[in-house]
Amino acid sequence: MKQKSIKGSRNVATILTYVFLILGSAIMIFPFLWMILTSLKSLAESTQIPPTIFPAVPYFSNFADALTSLPFANLYVNTILMVLARVICAIVFSSMAGYAFAKLNFKGKNLLFTLILVQMMMPSQIFVIPQYEMLASVSMTESIFALVFPGLVSAFGTFFLRQAYLGIPNEIGEAAYLDGCNQWQAFTKVMLPLTGTSVAALTIFTAVFAYADLMWPLVVNTDINLMTLSSGLATLKGQFMTNYPVLMAGSLFAMVPMLILYLIFQRQFIEGIALTGGK
Repeated sequence: MKQKSIKGSRNVATILTYVFLILGSAIMIFPFLWMILTSLKSLAESTQIPPTIFPAVPYFSNFADALTSLPFANLYVNTILMVLARVICAIVFSSMAGYAFAKLNFKGKNLLFTLILVQMMMPSQIFVIPQYEMLASVSMTESIFALVFPGLVSAFGTFFLRQAYLGIPNEIGEAAYLDGCNQWQAFTKVMLPLTGTSVAALTIFTAVFAYADLMWPLVVNTDINLMTLSSGLATLKGQFMTNYPVLMAGSLFAMVPMLILYLIFQRQFIEGIALTGGK
């Protein structure tokens, strides 16, 4: 009897777990489905009260209007260049800085790492004005470099890879020194390859954060041809009236690169989340 009751309680717990997971999935998927359905509605249907779920007649012309409203070719190129540059900078500089903070002893090490932690704790909005003034002083606004500038150094990446290097035994580095490697060779040929999973996770997170960046591209570039997908879509929102079907159609176009990236690197993305939680 006790075994039956235990088995029955486990079945109930399993059913409740699946019910909560299904509800959570439905809540997460609903905005995406609503965006697709809204992109097929007319402007009147999208603002109708009470709202309609399904369009009476699909308006595929909204996608054509979105393509003509924004220079998507330039937006795609700008976004890809910004993401690639930020990812490369995060990997290169964060790897070296993380290794230095984890394995090297130098004067002011703790103070410098404390400054990195302080930067992580502060909201990114407080750096917008100083960063803009730095670019304006050298006439570098309205450029692709301006989009990359805040991501030249990543405090999160430095902290993240420092934790990865701390998990590598010091004996491995000492063995590399005994085999004749200097500091740079020990880093590039021995230590860095051991952090491949962490670097892959940092790559994905940096790409996601850069792709979703909205405020900085809007501040530093006012030319629509130099904006990214997120900032370009923001220009479709009017002050008094917004064509929501066209905006949703444009949002679907903007989702394509990140959706492809996720489908290709799905395993690495999940491993990165698990690794971050473990750290």
